[in-house]
Amino acid sequence: MTTTADDVWQLLAELAIAQKETERIIKETSQETDRRFQETDRRFQETDRRFQETDRRFQEMTQETNRQIKQVNKQIGQLGNRLGEFVESQLRPSAVKLFSQRGIDVHELHSDISVQRGDGGLEIDLLVVNDTEVVLVEVKSKLTEKDIDQHLQRLDKFKRFMPRYSNMTTYGAMGAMVVSNEVANYAYQKGLFVITQNGDNMVIINDEKFKPKVW
Repeated sequence: MTTTADDVWQLLAELAIAQKETERIIKETSQETDRRFQETDRRFQETDRRFQETDRRFQEMTQETNRQIKQVNKQIGQLGNRLGEFVESQLRPSAVKLFSQRGIDVHELHSDISVQRGDGGLEIDLLVVNDTEVVLVEVKSKLTEKDIDQHLQRLDKFKRFMPRYSNMTTYGAMGAMVVSNEVANYAYQKGLFVITQNGDNMVIINDEKFKPKVW
């Protein structure tokens, strides 16, 4: 078959048309790709904005929650202090009588003692005294083993911070409104008197076999 000049021109024309069509498709594809990229970027920015907004709200909620927790803890602390003051007000009038019944014939009562020296300090809720004996009483609303351990430390340094009592027999006692059997037994084993409320009265719950530790 013989190829004529007309055939060549026709092929060139078809090639040009095909090239234009290819360019059109490439252009449209590029535009669609760019449009989709822009849409993806817009959605990403929107997602990031929403994430930042969520994070901001979360931070605000966290700060508000922390503020409320601090407020509740403060209120609980204030309530605990008020309960402790109530227990102390109940214990103070009967302390001398309670220890006298246990053979410690005290006749003086001092409350809210604070001592500060160069190497530290000491605070005592109640100090019950006679001429030869002294009882350090720590008062709590609810007694814990930690409270007992801290009072034992207080007793260990008592005579160093208050040397005028250095020649006196020293005992320790815990007074509380709420005392579990486990904690009461812990204090008992450590040689401390435990005082709590029984009806309208404050009582020492240690049995008659109890031998208090002497400091």
